[in-house]
Amino acid sequence: MTDFFPRTPTLPPHSPLFWVNHKDRYLRQLLIKDIEATTSRRLIVYHTDCDRSNAQIDPSDDVALAELLTSCKNLPVDLMIETNGGFTDSTEKLCAMLKSQATDLRVIVPRKAKSNGTVIALCGSSILMGAESELGPIDPAIQTVPAEFIVNAPAGSFNVIDVQYATYAQNQTRKLATYLLTEGMMKSAAAEVIEATVNALATKQVYHSHGSSIDAAEAKRLGLNVILHEPDDELWCKVWLLRTMYQYDCGVRNFAKLFESSTVSTAVPK
Repeated sequence: MTDFFPRTPTLPPHSPLFWVNHKDRYLRQLLIKDIEATTSRRLIVYHTDCDRSNAQIDPSDDVALAELLTSCKNLPVDLMIETNGGFTDSTEKLCAMLKSQATDLRVIVPRKAKSNGTVIALCGSSILMGAESELGPIDPAIQTVPAEFIVNAPAGSFNVIDVQYATYAQNQTRKLATYLLTEGMMKSAAAEVIEATVNALATKQVYHSHGSSIDAAEAKRLGLNVILHEPDDELWCKVWLLRTMYQYDCGVRNFAKLFESSTVSTAVPK
């Protein structure tokens, strides 16, 4: 019978107790290396346990991402991401790091990169998606209230400071998305085309719910450079297996997030 991943006749160099304690990470990193061999690109992973934690993109993420990017400088990079979103200021910094240190970047979205996760996906020259993948609107909210509602509410509904804050939140998101698309996957598009894409993503004009699902076909219609993989595609099968390992291991290990590459692994507990 043919051996299957991750069978190997070579015993690990670590002590048995140490290896067993870390075996989940070793197996994930083995699969990361297999994916890198298929793509000839470095693979880094930012996985959030979206269904069992409230973890967000936050100010502490830059340290873990910096460690992942250290070994990727001047090399083509794939970022595999799963997140429900998070803070825009933190997202802005992560995007700046990705743009400066991963000049040839693709973003892989096996399942979901919502809200500011979609903003991070805009950093890539392309977005790899499958049947299960979804992006989402990037319109900001102020303490769960959509900024657009605050700005457009009848006079007196919110105080002047709240309205001003919501206006700047909208401007920040639009400016960041416009910059990323102009410098990245839509750099050959006319300014008005990019503006239309940002308008669709960053307002309630097209997607009335912040949780709206934008699949690969819809993302293409928006003008994004999406590469669709069929469920039986060899690369996508490996990507989906890796993503499933993260989902399972986060549940077993009680992790909220995992930042990982073939050589680096940082876990954030719940």
